[in-house]
Amino acid sequence: MKFEIIVNNIFDDVNLDTTLSPTDNKSVLGIINDFENGEWRYEKFQNFIWNNIKETALSHRERQALLKDGEGSILIESAKKLRLVEGDKAFGKGSEIAEIVLYGIMKNHYNALPIVPKIYYKQNENDEAKGADSVHIVLESNDTFSLWFGESKFYNSIENTRLDKIVASVKDSISLEKIKKENSIITNLSDINDFDQISDDLRNKIKESLSQDVSIDRIKPILNIPILLLYECEQTKSGTELTAEYRQGIIDYHKDRATQYFKKQIEKCSDTHLYAKINFHIILFPVAEKEIIVNKFIQIAKVYRD
Repeated sequence: MKFEIIVNNIFDDVNLDTTLSPTDNKSVLGIINDFENGEWRYEKFQNFIWNNIKETALSHRERQALLKDGEGSILIESAKKLRLVEGDKAFGKGSEIAEIVLYGIMKNHYNALPIVPKIYYKQNENDEAKGADSVHIVLESNDTFSLWFGESKFYNSIENTRLDKIVASVKDSISLEKIKKENSIITNLSDINDFDQISDDLRNKIKESLSQDVSIDRIKPILNIPILLLYECEQTKSGTELTAEYRQGIIDYHKDRATQYFKKQIEKCSDTHLYAKINFHIILFPVAEKEIIVNKFIQIAKVYRD
């Protein structure tokens, strides 16, 4: 990954509240960008977005078909799928930026395959592929896999009052209805057939495991929920270089935010059947100014579209 990982721990190693339980199904990943010439590296961050956009904006077959036309054609077609540039309501949110960043992290850090490219399938308002912001499969071995349904948010702040909405979204994503829906999307879409990394035997095993006839209880031990919190950070905004003090300040903040987030999640979600079997991964990524990132992304997207 092009960014530095400053926290990569099971939650028990960074938890600030020892009364919380269960905790052994949780982990924390903290990521930071760096600085150059006294400023946070916006261009490097934008490059990461555009280097990974195709994984979520285009289907596998589209990506393969465009390879012969070069990277420019891939980016043009990816930009055409975006909802972010379609109206003022979408302009300020940056939700698609968070989705793309999560896809990049899933690919680069977790070695995940993007089985359902969500921006591609969400472009039609009536499309059935709503729900999780990312759907990936990680090949654990030649004949085993894990399932990843991601949540991603881009906020101006991740103080306690903002965490409730995230927890509510996660609770919804692990409901019986939503898990069945995502499983149905995976097995009904052609993309799962297009990855050479998946053997025929494992592909059949995945489809059988995710069949609507199979109890969701059997899925939960292999279900992972990565939760990306991309957030505007005062310490990052005022920073000028990647010092030890800056790193430690972000590490301490990430420990606090992870503890507060999981405290709320346990309070609200632990009544979900087999909650302790599901794996949760909070991913924290501070940025300098959200508005600058969103506006630049829109500007680049318009250039590619036009």
